[in-house]
Amino acid sequence: MTLTNHTPEDTVQDIFNRIAPQYDQMNSVISLGTHRLWRQQVMRAMTLHAGDFALDLCCGTGDWTLALANAVGPSGHVVGLDFSSVMLREADRKVRDANLANRITLRQGDAMHLPYPDNHFNVVTIGFGLRNVPDANQVLREMARVVKPGGQVVCLETSQPTNPVIHAGWQVYFGHVVPLMGRFAHHYQAYNYLQQSTHRFVSVTELADMFTAAGLTQVHYQQFNLGAAAVHFGVKPY
Repeated sequence: MTLTNHTPEDTVQDIFNRIAPQYDQMNSVISLGTHRLWRQQVMRAMTLHAGDFALDLCCGTGDWTLALANAVGPSGHVVGLDFSSVMLREADRKVRDANLANRITLRQGDAMHLPYPDNHFNVVTIGFGLRNVPDANQVLREMARVVKPGGQVVCLETSQPTNPVIHAGWQVYFGHVVPLMGRFAHHYQAYNYLQQSTHRFVSVTELADMFTAAGLTQVHYQQFNLGAAAVHFGVKPY
């Protein structure tokens, strides 16, 4: 299937540049504090080894980038790539505070057109960013291109709950409560955009099909919070 974000790319970039200092707080509010637990569970389920070379797309303020750097150890390296220079400044502060500058490179770039050769990384991740790119299928193809054969592609993203009762509550929360939070936080446009991109995003089965269409195998997923979020895994075949 084709999944495109119809919000102009420069508008999305401006939104994330403006909310960067409050982004971590916003994530905690929107996910009711559970996004860190989701990422911890994903890290436990990933295939990571000391010395691996990892790429974290749409890295934002760098939380997953830091977790990956700790996992690959001093002999490994992680690249955190994001289109927002302001987000990357927040990430750089965290990297320096964690004394991990020797194993993390932060780079401004376009997830649609990755500046890396084929078969370059052991693992490629994207967390809460696939719903915000202009063309999610193109990003998945790029992730599959730059990962090495046998390497893993991992996406942690909001999703659509399948239980009708949970889905109804989810719609009320994201459609009405989240924008109201943004109004009180003086970031209505940002919160409203985030809830709209969440509503527009595909189901877990549709995203699994997109992984397969990108050329990945062993595709599977795990849902969190009764389907409010999910992680998808795929492997590049040899």
